Amino acid sequence: MTTPLPPEPTLLNREQSWLTFNARVLQEAQNPEVPLLERLKFLAIFSSNLDEYFKVRVATLRRLQNLKRKTRAKLGEDPAEQLQQVLAEVGRQQELFGDTFRNQILPELHRQHIHLVTEHDLTGEQRQWVQTYFRERVQDLLSPIVLDDNLHHLFLKDQVTYLTVYLAGHAKGKKAEDEERVLVMELPTKRHGGRFVQLPDVGSEHYVMFLDDVVRCCAHELFPKYQTVEVSSIKMSRDAELDIQEEVSGNLLAKIKSSLQKRETGYPARLLYDPAMPKPALRALMQKTGIGKDELVEGSRYHNFRDFFGFPGFGLKELQYPPQNALPHPSLPRAKEDSLLAAVAQHDHLIHYPYQSFDYVPRLIREAAKDPAVTEVSITLYRVAGKSEVAKALLKAAKNGKRVTVVVELKARFDEESNIRWAEKLERAGAVVIYGVPELKVHAKLLLVTRQEDGAPRHYAYLSTGNFNEDTSHVYADHGLFTADERLTGEVARIFDFFRSRETPAPFGHLLVAPFELRQRLNLLIDVEIEHARAGQEAYIILKLNALQDEGMIRKLYEASRAGVRVELLIRGISCLVPGAAGQSENIQQRGLVDRYLEHARVYVFGNGGQERIYVASADWMSRNLDRRVEVAFPLYDPDVRREVRHLLDLQRQDNQKSRDWQNQYLREAAEEKPVRAQHATYEYLRKKRRK
Repeated sequence: MTTPLPPEPTLLNREQSWLTFNARVLQEAQNPEVPLLERLKFLAIFSSNLDEYFKVRVATLRRLQNLKRKTRAKLGEDPAEQLQQVLAEVGRQQELFGDTFRNQILPELHRQHIHLVTEHDLTGEQRQWVQTYFRERVQDLLSPIVLDDNLHHLFLKDQVTYLTVYLAGHAKGKKAEDEERVLVMELPTKRHGGRFVQLPDVGSEHYVMFLDDVVRCCAHELFPKYQTVEVSSIKMSRDAELDIQEEVSGNLLAKIKSSLQKRETGYPARLLYDPAMPKPALRALMQKTGIGKDELVEGSRYHNFRDFFGFPGFGLKELQYPPQNALPHPSLPRAKEDSLLAAVAQHDHLIHYPYQSFDYVPRLIREAAKDPAVTEVSITLYRVAGKSEVAKALLKAAKNGKRVTVVVELKARFDEESNIRWAEKLERAGAVVIYGVPELKVHAKLLLVTRQEDGAPRHYAYLSTGNFNEDTSHVYADHGLFTADERLTGEVARIFDFFRSRETPAPFGHLLVAPFELRQRLNLLIDVEIEHARAGQEAYIILKLNALQDEGMIRKLYEASRAGVRVELLIRGISCLVPGAAGQSENIQQRGLVDRYLEHARVYVFGNGGQERIYVASADWMSRNLDRRVEVAFPLYDPDVRREVRHLLDLQRQDNQKSRDWQNQYLREAAEEKPVRAQHATYEYLRKKRRK
């Protein structure tokens, strides 16, 4: 018998935990074993992550600060104190980020004959080339706005780099109003076709400039009457929360469209500015935008480091990860004329992208669209690519007379506009489009094809941890199951019935479905392990998640640990659980893996007295996933599929190259231990399996 868990178990702060995760991304940028141009991409990922963090989490904390005192007291933690801690840690990481770029990446680029030059580094010949380039390719894209009495308010777009221009010392006139001026202009990154300008090579030496510095170099040409022309960089991040009241009645689509327009004018979460910006320019900027000191964040000379995704490669393949072409699946037919549905009818198949081709998914829909025996195609769309082959295949199915049902999640943060565009196209093609579920976000990834066989309908399903998105399938590591197993397909059909009717479904026998019973069923599975441990039998739980935040589930894992259950956690992002704490979590180990691909799959393993249960899921263990989303965890029944997932999971458990513990310490083993890098080993395993 275990002693009861303390009423207040040890939990990590969610905000700090997220920042710890982003620090792991920064570690990859600092790692000299990572190819140099890939290290630049990790800086871009770090920067992009931080932008989203400010737009969502920091903006939320600022809103919470404005609540009444009694309401704030119910939150448990003081949002003002949390915000102060967050900003302090962000400042520390930003300093580390800048040091990594200036003192590690730039010198290494130089050693590799790549020179990121500023306007001060140019030779006379290069300066002439840049000036010509500016006149021909950049000057007409600039639209300066003067911050004077004629301008009552300056609106800065979200996540866009702007340049401020400080002018002083008029060459001829002596009027006071001409002596000092401040202007703002958008850096035309998109219209220019990228953030970087590649200069002509000199022998084996490569030269590249920020577009910002091209403007700095030639700014005197724009304002020849002034002696002083100082160009600085700024960037605004705005509150991205939609705050939609999801009523049963009303037009949700109209509300989303309205909220997207409001996002452009959302509350400022932060204004990054160049610390070298002249003070008169900063004062004028604050006055015209209404930005207060609380939103000002000292940045650097450059902002929007996510633009480093577009840094030129100069054809230097040795400075990038070697290409890993998507592998064909060993048991699914490769020839496009061969039937995928026929293969799925025989047994289950599991695909693992990006290691294997995602094309099997749109190919299945295209086959269903042409098959005269197929009557229905149903799918959930959470995030779709801009040029989605999945959506195009659904359009084809609708035009071919199939009954197409598409559940489109309009509240998929930062993808709402793309989702709305495809939803409207599908509606025009005759598809039945269901705009989510009131008060719930549909996060489950489900596809169901219904086919008439021998006079009766037969279901074929695809259940996945990842989105129906060709773009992210190249960089997100996910699992997807093709199955005709009636135990699973029948319950997938019931979920789509729920989307249509909104009537709470009867209990499920095989799938674990949120918000109806996922939490309760997980608790029961953990209870089984606790009973085995108390009976002196082997008991274990292995969880691979993106995030572990829900206090109830953390308490349950603490209870299991105290009972003697061995708990292994593989968590990429947020984790509010503290492993190894005396009397609380001594039997819990935790690690996280950050490598070439973003680990996105969720896998739950329960020992179950030797009859191991394995579930693959769309759901993390966060309160929102368990209580406020439609999520699905599906069991693996096919023995070959189970063994395959278990093997791939074990590779991640054995990783001693890219895994870190919960405090971001690398878990590299002693020199005599065989190095295991899970993502490399996964590709090799699947490559050899394809050959067999």
